[in-house]
Amino acid sequence: MAKRRITQETFDAVVRENIEEFDMEESEALKEAIEQFESQGVDLSNIVKAVPKVSSEENTEDQTHEVLQALESLKTAVASSSASVLEDLRVFTQQCSLGFAQRYLAAQKEAYPTILACCQRAAEEKEALSVALAALSALTDGQPDLLDVEGREFLIGALTAQQADAALTCLCIHVVRHCCVKHENNRQDLVKAGVLPLLTASITRHIEHPEVVREACVALRVMTFDDDVRVPFGHAHEHAKMIVLEQNGLKVIVEAAKAHPENTSVLSELCATLSRLAVRNEFCQDIVDLGGLKFMITLLADSLDCPELVKQVLSALKAIAGNDDVKDAIVNAGGAELIVMAMNRHMANAQVCEQGSAALCVLALRKPNNCKVIMECGGALAALQAMKTHPDEVNVQKQSCMLLRNLVARTRDFSQLILEMGAEALISQALAAHRDCGDVGRAALRDLGCQVELRELWTGKKGSLSH
Repeated sequence: MAKRRITQETFDAVVRENIEEFDMEESEALKEAIEQFESQGVDLSNIVKAVPKVSSEENTEDQTHEVLQALESLKTAVASSSASVLEDLRVFTQQCSLGFAQRYLAAQKEAYPTILACCQRAAEEKEALSVALAALSALTDGQPDLLDVEGREFLIGALTAQQADAALTCLCIHVVRHCCVKHENNRQDLVKAGVLPLLTASITRHIEHPEVVREACVALRVMTFDDDVRVPFGHAHEHAKMIVLEQNGLKVIVEAAKAHPENTSVLSELCATLSRLAVRNEFCQDIVDLGGLKFMITLLADSLDCPELVKQVLSALKAIAGNDDVKDAIVNAGGAELIVMAMNRHMANAQVCEQGSAALCVLALRKPNNCKVIMECGGALAALQAMKTHPDEVNVQKQSCMLLRNLVARTRDFSQLILEMGAEALISQALAAHRDCGDVGRAALRDLGCQVELRELWTGKKGSLSH
């Protein structure tokens, strides 16, 4: 059930009432107002939880929040073409960076048209454009609905005109990303406007600039998201295909990865983006042919101490292992052993355990020979240890159950060995603790040869529903 929301004015009025009517100190009045609304089930995520300040010494009655003071000052400077516009933009950006509530309040007071106008005016002045884009990026963070046709045209124009400037390109891409997260229409409109070739070209052109590569990679990945609950069907798959087939995206990303062998932040984003692009069988093979698999295996071996990067490499390996030939290539390259090593090294990290089990699960699917390798290098034991270490993490439990099932689905040679490791008790615990583990847990127990109750779902026949 959605929580109730209130306006900033309502919240401020209660704070002011606490101060004026009940003689509370400002901090006490603020705390009391927050507790009052939260106890009523009100969502305060969009509320600036601060006491409004006096906006000027001349008018002590006029109290407003600092972000609105910054916005008002900026509007005045823009209207009078004052030299203080840049400084006002910086102050506004700083205020927006404090939190979503500040950005939301500014947007409610027509900040977007003002900031966009500043961007358009500064098109030919690099410093001014940089400051204005930073403000636009800060304002649109978490507020993709703000982008309109005029803003979209400006972004595409700026990306095109400023291709040679790494810093400005990076800022433009940052805005694009903010405007596309959880907003399918913006994604589709920007793709139609030609943002994909601009993003891939920025990686190629500025391949030596890690920030540009990283931002462009994230933006490309966002184009493949299906995260807008307001839209029944997105174009995530189509966008991924366009990036690969029309923009040669796989080669661009693999080459960028080779250009930054020591930068874990960039490599993490590149691997995450590759995972999103491996949506077809031939794309998985293309990544191998481009040297992507060899690079990932080397990267995993060299970066075992970096859990964030390990997680993304495991995710990428899982994605490309959707191709049966690539499964064998990964195992033949020593991938299974490295995955198990990564899991054992970071057993306390639930995400690494989840991605490791998931990768091994895909490698084992329909591949008895791969199952043998996984068993020999301790894959089943690592998965069971992960289940034991993270009993409350449903995804760890699910992926581990699926791995155990795949290891014995085609051949029962390993069933007894896995059971001797304590699999039955751990799977039963997962079944009891997590409803989502029901199907995969029972399937694992069944294929391991354990006694399991398999209830037939109601088919609409033979009487009524039974619980």
